[in-house]
Order: sequence, then C-alpha cells, then structure tokens
Amino acid sequence: MRNTDKARRAKRAWLVAACTLCVGLALALGGCASGGSTESAAAGDTPKTDQANQVDTATTRTFTDSAGRTVEVPAQVDRIAPAGHTATQILLTMAPEKMVTVSQELSADQAKYLGSSYAELPVTGAAFGAKGDLNKEAVAASNTQILIDTGELKDGIVEDLDTLQEQLGIPVVMIETKMEDYGAAYEMLGELLGMEERGAELSAYCQAAYDDTVSTMKSIPESDSVRVAYLLGDKGTNTIAKDSYQGQVVDLVANNVADLGKVSGSGSGVEISMEQLALWNPQTILFAEGSIYDSVSNDAAFANLDAVKSGSYYEVPGSPWNWLNSPPTVNQVLGMQWLPRLLYPDAFDTSIYDVTKSYFDLFYGYDLSEAEFNEIAAHAQPK
Repeated sequence: MRNTDKARRAKRAWLVAACTLCVGLALALGGCASGGSTESAAAGDTPKTDQANQVDTATTRTFTDSAGRTVEVPAQVDRIAPAGHTATQILLTMAPEKMVTVSQELSADQAKYLGSSYAELPVTGAAFGAKGDLNKEAVAASNTQILIDTGELKDGIVEDLDTLQEQLGIPVVMIETKMEDYGAAYEMLGELLGMEERGAELSAYCQAAYDDTVSTMKSIPESDSVRVAYLLGDKGTNTIAKDSYQGQVVDLVANNVADLGKVSGSGSGVEISMEQLALWNPQTILFAEGSIYDSVSNDAAFANLDAVKSGSYYEVPGSPWNWLNSPPTVNQVLGMQWLPRLLYPDAFDTSIYDVTKSYFDLFYGYDLSEAEFNEIAAHAQPK
C-alpha cells in the first residue's frame, strides 16, 4: 500500500525539528560571534539569519517555459499551485509535497491512491478552459511562489499567461505536455523545481512506454488495426473524434472510426446519431466511465452493432482519473499501455496488470494489488 499519511507527517515533523535545531544553533553562534544577544534583536536589530533568509527568498533565476516566455522564478521553489486540472494531475505525480492548492477537489477514490492529505488542500479552480474559474484571491492566500500550467499550446497562450502573471503578481509558467513526449515535460519540471532526478526518472518511464507502444504497433499490419469507437455521455452517443487532442491514444493504437474532420477538443466529445454509428459499425466500442456500459446489452438502439453482438465493448478505467482523456494528461501514458494490450493481447509480453502496477508504483507511490486492479479494470480486460 502507499506510505501512510501518518508516516509522511512523521517524516516531515522530523525534518522540521531538525531544521529548527539547525536554525537555533545558527542563531546562537551568530549571537556569540557578534557579541550580541537576544535582547538586541528585540530592541530592533535584525538578526543576521533573518537577513540571510530574506536574501535567499529574493534570489531569482530565469526560466524559459514551453511558450517561449522568459520568466523570473525563485531560485528555490518549495510552494507550487496548478493553473488547471491537467497541471493538478501532473504535479501530484511530480512534486505533491510542494503543492499548496489543487484545481478541483479530490474524490475519495483519488485520495486513496494519491494520499488523503492532498484532498485537504485548498481548491482554486482553473485559469483557462471552458469555465476559467480560477480563484485569484485563494491563490494569493495560499502563499504559492509560482503558478504552473500544463497541456496544449493554444493560440493566444502567451498573452493569456502574461496577463495572468500580471494579475497575480507571481511567476506563471507553461509546460507543454505532448503524448509523444511527456519525457520532455517532466525534465522541464525537474529543472524548474530543482528535482532533476525525479524528473529524469519519470521522463525515462514515459519515453520507454511510448517507444514500446509505437514499436509494437508498427509490427501490426494496418489491415489488422482494430476499428474502434470511443463513446461517452448518458446516451452513449457522443464520440471522441479522430485527430482530436482528446483522442490521441485511440488514434495511436487503433483505427478510430469517428473521422469527423476538424472538431472541438472538448472532453465531452461530439454528438452523433445512431445512424452514423451504425454506418461506422465499429469492431470494438469503448465507453467512458459513467456512460451506458452497464445497460448497452439491453439497449435496442445498439443491439445490431457488431461490437455489441460479439461482446467486444469495454469501459475505460477511471481511477484515479480517466486513462485516455478528460482531461488528456499524463494518464495517457497508462492508457497507451492499457489499450493496445486490450486490443492486441498476444502482441505483448507484459500484461495490463503488470504495466498498471508499475505505473501506480512510480507515479503515485502506491503498491497496487491484483485485487485492486481487478476492481479498477473490471470491464477493461480482454474477454
């Protein structure tokens, strides 16, 4: 199981006590060296240790983010806040101990794998996207040193980031996350946060996962690429379109039948008709969690689809977040390992459980049992 919050708190308490002892010794030695006393400080003199801390806090360096902006950031970054939901997920895998806010409340399921203490962090919303509900006052109250955004580089992002930075009065940086290069994102975060070793570890995993998936898919003839529809919504009639930002994993390992041209990248997908779905007649259907997986076998509208008749339909796992999209973030690294093993199980030497367990261990620090995996992926394994 994940290290308990109690153990983490004990470790942090030990570190705080050690730091306090060191500071106390420094104060005592400083006083002896200068011939001063605690009274002189109380009388209005500023202790040298306080001056040193003020200098350290004020020390900055420049950092070039993914949008090409040169931002002045603290030399040492210890308190960070996410600008949105993708950043929350990524930062919880990279540096959860540095986080002072989250963009949205963690569910009990998410807290189980990520740590219950993080579910108690202030919720500050998202700066961008459909809602754009960032609580700037709450961000300021959190005493964060920096606001970090991740995701897709969209038109106007530079101006948006600059404006937000001016409004908040703290550095705001953007780290681009690409499914084919999450390694670069983690390396950049490692540089920004002074956590190069952790960044390199996560980077290596992401790159190896992507390379293994791409290499295996090259060995599968195009004619054998499974024709897949990814459906969601309470009626199962919204789809994640081909060539959309949300559909990258499906496009990588399957023939996404939802070829709708240029469409919105919304996580809610594009609404389609049953007639259109019947024309596509996919070999396999993926249903998002919360859609109609449980009832589709009794739904007359879906009854004549080959995927339903053959039982080749599955539910995308949603713990701790959707493995494919919504939002499209680092969980895609798990999704790009799960989905091809579901569609082409004989093409891999490792099982879905193998890769899921290793992902949970490295990214969440959680030792996932096979029973827990079977619960998470109850409808997401080869039949």
